[in-house]
Amino acid sequence: MALTAGPAARARRRPHPAWGVAAVTFATLLAAGAFRSVPGTLIAPMSADLGWSVASISAAVSVNLVLYGLIAPFAAALMGRFGVQRVVTVALLLVAAGGAGSAVVEARWQLVATWGVLVGVGTGSMAMSLAATVVGRWFVARRGLVTGVLAAAASAGQLVFLPLVAHLAQAHGWRVPSLVVAAVALAVVPLVLLLLHERPADRGVAAYGAGPQTGSGPAPVTPARALTAFAALRLAVRHRAFWFLAAGFAICGATTNGLIGTHFVSAAHDHGMPATTAASLLALVGLFDVVGTIASGWLTDRVDARYLLLAYYALRGVSLLLLPSVLAPGVDPATWVFVVFYGLDWIATVPPTIALCREHFGDAGAVVFGWVFASHQLGAALAAFLAGAVRDATGDYAGAFLGAGALCLVAAALSLLVGRRADGAPPVTAPAPVGEPSAPVPR
Repeated sequence: MALTAGPAARARRRPHPAWGVAAVTFATLLAAGAFRSVPGTLIAPMSADLGWSVASISAAVSVNLVLYGLIAPFAAALMGRFGVQRVVTVALLLVAAGGAGSAVVEARWQLVATWGVLVGVGTGSMAMSLAATVVGRWFVARRGLVTGVLAAAASAGQLVFLPLVAHLAQAHGWRVPSLVVAAVALAVVPLVLLLLHERPADRGVAAYGAGPQTGSGPAPVTPARALTAFAALRLAVRHRAFWFLAAGFAICGATTNGLIGTHFVSAAHDHGMPATTAASLLALVGLFDVVGTIASGWLTDRVDARYLLLAYYALRGVSLLLLPSVLAPGVDPATWVFVVFYGLDWIATVPPTIALCREHFGDAGAVVFGWVFASHQLGAALAAFLAGAVRDATGDYAGAFLGAGALCLVAAALSLLVGRRADGAPPVTAPAPVGEPSAPVPR
């Protein structure tokens, strides 16, 4: 007579709820990345339709890019205070309003308000701080791997949908992709409300990988003890690890979103490559980035995060130093090598950077990483402007690529200066709101 498995056995075979939360987070970050990439893709068709200068339209993109980074630490703090589900839902509604509003703009300031402010704040609230918060709450084991998967979703969303957005704009006009963004953002809201649970305790389970010694994983952060964004910043700036991580990540942003993400298509076009071909190559960078970032997460669980950052920045620097000699009218083997290699390295830096923030700042790590991510976007915005200035002054992007390559070598050296938190090091007292007890946070 066959034996029927008992409830305990069935529970052991059932997937841990953490994986469902991670899946919803993946979809949200993928969509957020796609939302953020839309404005930059529509600059040319909008300029041709409305007669506005590229510079005036780019102002809205710049506001979007800066807010995408600067809002991250505040979003992480709000997630601790009000909950992930509420913050992400409001963020999606902001994106929907911005997308729909941008489809009916009549003046430049309206474009800044919709593309720049609404979409920038909305997508920034669903940036990598969301990944850091979810991983910190739901996972004890496989943290690096899951961080890599979620980071890949955020970056791939910015690149792999470029050809689709360009096709929609060419076939139906630039307003249609904006309306599609609004519709997709609204469609994601029910998933968030139904499946993006706040904490393992909400499902009556421990965090994934939590054993008898670790309990249920990270302790809940109650509203009364949630660090504000500025309190976390005051904590972080007292420690050299923060400054080295922020400087390295600023260079990361400058050499990815700021330089390659913004100017690769134009640089390739300067060398005779069709813009559609260059955009497709950039989309391929996004696909290879998925592989590279997931692999980086797997390695972060096993290898010193500082050494990973050293390798990633050094290899990226070498590839940028060689890029001016790779660009050509056609896609030759050297171009494919660059696309594959740079894609694998695109944001492989995210998992080890989050791991180091968590190691040095404990429960405040997600909010501190929000500030580190803000430096990433400020570096991206500065590089986007300076690379264009170099192109105007010299007639090509070679100087920008060579300078970025040199900066990556600096970032590689900074990674080793981060240091490791010594085992048993006394905790640092994190600042708390007036009238609340201070919370200990590891160095």
